[in-house]
Order: sequence, then C-alpha cells, then structure tokens
Amino acid sequence: MSGVSTSPRPASTPVVLPVSKSVLWLVGTALIVLAVYYFIGVDQGAVSVFGNDMHVHEFVHDARHFLGFPCH
Repeated sequence: MSGVSTSPRPASTPVVLPVSKSVLWLVGTALIVLAVYYFIGVDQGAVSVFGNDMHVHEFVHDARHFLGFPCH
C-alpha cells in the first residue's frame, strides 16, 4: 500500500437554511442582478437615471457588445 488511506471518512452534513434566511438571500441576489442588468443592458448615458455626469454606459460599453446588447 503506497500511501493510500483506508480510514473511514466522517459523514458530511448538508447546510440547512431557514426559509426566512433563504428569502432574504433570494431578494438580495435579485436586487443585485437587476442593478447589474440595468447598468449593462439599459443605461444609455444621456438618459441615465443618475444624470449626465455619471457615465456608467462608458464603463460597461465593451461588456454590452460582448453580451449582445445593442447600444448605438
């Protein structure tokens, strides 16, 4: 036997989340996903929700084309 361990492994236990915590994680994740979707897919710079001085469109311009979003 060349270094092979035959000792039994301890049984793994699943992670159990209460429903209230699961809902909190789901809502939080959905809000983050919607924000990312807005910045990459919807924000057009000139008609941005955040005004003309925040050009998020320019920061994600190449990502928009890579993901297939038309922007001009």
